[in-house]
Formats: sequence, C-alpha cells, structure tokens
Amino acid sequence: MLRAAALRVTAPRIAVLAAVHDHPHADTDTVIGLVRDALETVSHQAVYDVLRVLTGAGLLRRIQPTGSVARYETRVGDNHHHVVCRVCGAIADVDCAVGVAPCLTAADSRGFTVEEAEVIYWGRCPACVPQPTSDSR
Repeated sequence: MLRAAALRVTAPRIAVLAAVHDHPHADTDTVIGLVRDALETVSHQAVYDVLRVLTGAGLLRRIQPTGSVARYETRVGDNHHHVVCRVCGAIADVDCAVGVAPCLTAADSRGFTVEEAEVIYWGRCPACVPQPTSDSR
C-alpha cells in the first residue's frame, strides 16, 4: 500500500496504518497511544507527520465533525458518510445517501466540478437513546 502510493515503508507509517485500520475514527491522541504501544520511541511529532503524509497520499481520510477533534480512517475513496452521536460523540460509517436528497446536488456549483459530497448525520447512538421503562402506564 505504501509503495503503491510512492511512499517509503517505515515502521511509524506501518504502525499508524495498523492503528487506524484497527480503530476506525480514532483521534490523534488515540493513534499516538496505539503507535507508542507498538513503537515505544516514536514521538508525537512523528505521528502527526505520518498522519499528514498518509492523508495527503490518500491512504487515510481525515474527518472532523463540528465540535470534534480530527479523526482518521482507512476507508477512503468510496464517498461514504458518517453518523455522529450528539451525546457521546460515537461515529459510525454510513454508506452513500439514498432516496431524495437535494442537498447532494448543488443548486449552483459556482463553476466547480463537484466530485463528492460530505454528509454527516447527527443523532443519538443506540447506547444514548433513552429506553422506555416498563413502569410507564
């Protein structure tokens, strides 16, 4: 994967790719912790640099929902979207939007050639949805 993107294969790059692959939507601090578990001597700056390089090469996707820190994932190039819990901040992948979705077609693209739309659905995850009690009569 790294060679196909014309990047040198290094231990920090392999460790970052593995960490993000195993922990989709991980934030930078989480990635740093996971990489440090694998490579004790890696610096914060090295991980930041690797994240930037891998994102620039298209091997990682950086997302940053409003009010959240940057998160990373290895699922790239398929124009999928995300659903974010307003309560706990959990993030999950959602395949492309279906049905009538006028927001996916720009009313006026201002001369841009639109290549993809980024959609974030907001709501509550199953763990944060209040469950009805059996005492409600």
